[in-house]
Amino acid sequence: MASPGSLERRALEIAARLEKEYPGSATQLCALRHANAYELLVATILSAQCTDERVNAVLPELLARYPEPADLAGAPPEALEAIIRPTGFYRAKAASLTGMARGLVERFGGEVPTDLADLVTLPGVGRKTGNVVRSVAFGLPGLPVDTHVRRLARRLGLTTSEDPERIESDLCGLLPEAQWGAFSLRLILHGRRVCSARRPRCDACVLADLCPSAGRVDPRPPPAARRVSVSG
Repeated sequence: MASPGSLERRALEIAARLEKEYPGSATQLCALRHANAYELLVATILSAQCTDERVNAVLPELLARYPEPADLAGAPPEALEAIIRPTGFYRAKAASLTGMARGLVERFGGEVPTDLADLVTLPGVGRKTGNVVRSVAFGLPGLPVDTHVRRLARRLGLTTSEDPERIESDLCGLLPEAQWGAFSLRLILHGRRVCSARRPRCDACVLADLCPSAGRVDPRPPPAARRVSVSG
């Protein structure tokens, strides 16, 4: 059961406990291997409906073949699809990757923009992906909302919404900007290791006394969380 106190104080305590469990900056916590913003953007597009491990296995060959946006922009579809096939939805992802790369070359001088408003104009890049790039690659404020963040934010009583953009707004309103990116990644790690969708391990959770859902299992995630998408 959640302890008394304002929602803001509880959110800060949740963030502090998660930081102890999963220390590090957003860059250190990110499981996708990358050396720069372009590589992270490629990896994040590939990560839709795919594990980080599988994306990391595909990246070396992909980036060796297409190390710069200009290289990827001209990639033959069949060759690109063959490399990224293990990540799933490879045709849609290939189209997103080449479209994204063309956008970088034609509109941003081959550089990944830092503004979210610019990032989301690129094919395959939604608010989630844009916020990943901002927070991890550039150290700027950004709070990505994936299915883990959505599930945990609702279970912890930090939002009542099922809409990712509203959840992002609710969480950002509770925490300092400097914590946004790392907080999102810590929720993701906690969702994978402890607070799973079907069998949350409340007995092993450092947030149990702060969580209004502790001891109760919602058998399925919200409907919006079950939609399959390859953009983010």
